Amino acid sequence: MIESKGRPVARAVAQYTVFRVDEPDELMAFLMKKMDGISRTKVKHLLSSRAIQVDNVITTQHDFPLKQGMKVQMSRSKNNKGFRHPLLKLVYEDVYLIVVEKKEGLLSVGTENQKERTVQHILNEYVKRERPKNRIYVVHRLDRETSGLMMYAKDEKTQHSLRDNWQEVVTDRRYVAVVEGRMEEKEGTVKSWLTDHKSHVSSSDYDDGGKYSITHYQTIKCHNDYSLIELYLETGRKNQIRVHALRLGHPVSGDFRYGAQTDPLRRLALHAFKLCFRHPVTGEFMEFETPYPKAFKDLTADK
Repeated sequence: MIESKGRPVARAVAQYTVFRVDEPDELMAFLMKKMDGISRTKVKHLLSSRAIQVDNVITTQHDFPLKQGMKVQMSRSKNNKGFRHPLLKLVYEDVYLIVVEKKEGLLSVGTENQKERTVQHILNEYVKRERPKNRIYVVHRLDRETSGLMMYAKDEKTQHSLRDNWQEVVTDRRYVAVVEGRMEEKEGTVKSWLTDHKSHVSSSDYDDGGKYSITHYQTIKCHNDYSLIELYLETGRKNQIRVHALRLGHPVSGDFRYGAQTDPLRRLALHAFKLCFRHPVTGEFMEFETPYPKAFKDLTADK
């Protein structure tokens, strides 16, 4: 069940990943051991980009001699002040992956009909500024009308590592939603089999060939005809929250496909506010969290 931790807030993320030196070594060899699977080319790029420090001093020398007790720091985010987009915020970036927060109305990946107004295209254009052959690899998706945190890989190996081990790598994904009506229960769980019919997803109490899905929810606040709820996905299926909200008898506000009757915010009132995972290369625990959207809180606030 969801643990209540109070109102979520944006959290500052440490600037560096730190490795301790246990025995004498050269910097290049040390980094390749600590980041199992990294190529010499990527290490050289980190060094030339001035992303590596030894005892708080930027070091670009690949054969720099390390001594026991030294501290090697790898920058977890390069200078991204040049990235600006009205529908996309760059939250975190390193040599392997990117975490972003997208606004509603933006596709995660391209389609035959829409190739440029997508997160994937915007990020591809961004990484190509550094090197024309760079590109972004899709790891997971959010619906066009859902806002919130997403992660993309910067190479195929990282993409496969994340996709193939998603349930083990991702430790927490949470959403906040405004649903129609006043929730009867403070918290609970919805379980069903979901079947993707392309135009919509159906829900069933029995195994009819669909995928078993589990959503935990906690009611944060109710006011007038709406409820603010937090949701934790134990499984991640297409449209899972939207279908399970309908199943509860409280569809997500603005979600006319799945039973909503109102649209006070002129958007689907669903936001992915928390993403926690183990870094696929460094093994470091990564935690990203954004505040509940102000419009969600205002709609359910006491007048």
